[in-house]
Amino acid sequence: MKNQKSIELLNKAVADELSAVHQYMYFHFHCDDQGYDLLANLFKRTAIDEMMHIEKLSERILFLKGDVEMVAAEPVQKIHDVKAMLEMATKMETASARDYNHWANECSKNEDSVSKKLFEELVADEEMHFDRYDKEMDNLVKFGDNYLALQSIERSKSISAGAGHPGAD
Repeated sequence: MKNQKSIELLNKAVADELSAVHQYMYFHFHCDDQGYDLLANLFKRTAIDEMMHIEKLSERILFLKGDVEMVAAEPVQKIHDVKAMLEMATKMETASARDYNHWANECSKNEDSVSKKLFEELVADEEMHFDRYDKEMDNLVKFGDNYLALQSIERSKSISAGAGHPGAD
């Protein structure tokens, strides 16, 4: 059955996206804990984007009469250093874009143009995520620890002004 290969690839993507959600939320928690609100929010927003990817992939799998395998591909890496977080994020996004591009071609070979199109859309999203993380890495390299200190200072200013902790809601 031609759909079986697409279902297999779509489930691989679900596993990768689940890993990304877990990893990015882990990074979000630690950046938030350190007062790096901009980076914490970036990781959180990306995790939400990845959850939306899981939803689209799952809908396609179910349409093809497959079952969604909700198992993360990789365990969470316990990284606390911001530079290492950003390096890992850029590697993850690069790998996803490469895999999804390849899998789009596989779906095309199996005459599944809808799954092909879905993978192509995901490539564009992953490239956008890569670009965001790459820009943050550039800022960190350019400004060093001052870049992180400014984020922490901004949170302190908000708290002193009575705005409270952004993550306390």
